[in-house]
Amino acid sequence: MKAIFAAGCFWGVEIAFRKINGVNNVTVGYTGGYLENPTYDDVCTGSTGHAEAVLVDFDPQKVSYEELLDSFWKMHNPKTLNRQGPDIGEQYRSAIFYVDEEQKEKAQKSKENIEWAVTEITKAGEFYPAEEYHQRYFEKKGIDPTCHI
Repeated sequence: MKAIFAAGCFWGVEIAFRKINGVNNVTVGYTGGYLENPTYDDVCTGSTGHAEAVLVDFDPQKVSYEELLDSFWKMHNPKTLNRQGPDIGEQYRSAIFYVDEEQKEKAQKSKENIEWAVTEITKAGEFYPAEEYHQRYFEKKGIDPTCHI
């Protein structure tokens, strides 16, 4: 199954989801905007409407969507509008992009438990994978993933 989340800089979000048993793959990319085939440089301008996001491919026999939601809430600050740590702008917003009505209902229910959350819950649109050099960025660079809680 697929799930799409945005929680600031996608490199840290990718690492956090990769650590979850039952997650098969995580692809970093862009979604939620209006520009077709955006690049990293496009999204960084903050003018495309896109969020840096991750597409999570998971095995629901090993990890539930609710468990992914629980992890999502813990890996970032859902109470800051368009900001995570030093990253500021709409492209760093907190968002859940649901792929079906069941995910929508579960996302809305989980958000009720997070006081003051500004996280948007939106129907998933086109997901554009980021450039190859962004995939598994921290792993490729041998960098300690420090851009997330």
